[in-house]
Amino acid sequence: MTVAATITTKLTEAFAPVSLDVIDESENHHGHGGWREGGETHFRVKIVSAAFAGKSRVDRHRAVNQTLDAELKGRVHALAIEARAPGE
Repeated sequence: MTVAATITTKLTEAFAPVSLDVIDESENHHGHGGWREGGETHFRVKIVSAAFAGKSRVDRHRAVNQTLDAELKGRVHALAIEARAPGE
């Protein structure tokens, strides 16, 4: 399973999002720190979930980071997060 697929699966299971985009931006960071041949090192996640309603931006990011802890300790070097509740 690819890293992107793993991220998608974990976030879907944890947050039941109404919208989820997992974008591999690794090629934009070619030659920068953490970049590796084959990509899947730098990601952007755009997620909309009712689970984020009433939570601060920091709490939303913490929840996503906690869900993806193993990936962030492994192959993923950078993760940009856009987490919103429906209607935001």
